Amino acid sequence: MFSKAGTALNTRLDHRNPLVFDTHELGRRPGAMQRLSREIPAPADFGLDGVIGVPEGAPIELDLRLESVMEGVLVTGTARGTVQGECVRCLESVERELDADFQEMFSYPDADDRGRPKADAGDDAEDDEGMLFLEDGLFDLEPVLRDAVVLALPLQPVCREDCLGLCPDCGASLNDDPDHHHDAVDIRWAALQGLVVTDQDDEKDNMSGAASGVDEKQEK
Repeated sequence: MFSKAGTALNTRLDHRNPLVFDTHELGRRPGAMQRLSREIPAPADFGLDGVIGVPEGAPIELDLRLESVMEGVLVTGTARGTVQGECVRCLESVERELDADFQEMFSYPDADDRGRPKADAGDDAEDDEGMLFLEDGLFDLEPVLRDAVVLALPLQPVCREDCLGLCPDCGASLNDDPDHHHDAVDIRWAALQGLVVTDQDDEKDNMSGAASGVDEKQEK
């Protein structure tokens, strides 16, 4: 048996796993079809790490159609659930409903090449590496579902399309105060402002010194 990466599987599929499905009812009869609905708990790390995803254990509703074909079982389905994440602009929590569609062929381990276009040996080897196989009439939907969910997620989730984000100077939310701003100082004038402050300080010192001199004369 082989996984999608083309490596041997060390363990057999467990029919008690909610993401493992049984195709024996189809009986390897081309044209036979079966519809299934199932609610499963989301596995761990079901999404984009640190960005957005389905929380572990959250319910995912699956609607599946299993079709028997010459080479195996064609699985078409939709997954629905709630994803949670963080707005990339203002860092507020984001929650939205997710619909992810997918379709995948699970081949019989002994499937022949009938119906497949002829290709050279190298092409056949590359194709086999991307194939998923049935194991004793069972298939594991998790890798297919995981890929479908990740592809349906936004790479840069936002709490709303017009989110203003955070103030780059102090981190205040611009959504709460759209008029929030800081008086910017043109760096070209910063040095001159320093000179002005220095001149003012010198002038104050001179005035203080002159006042002291007058007081001393008066005392004499």
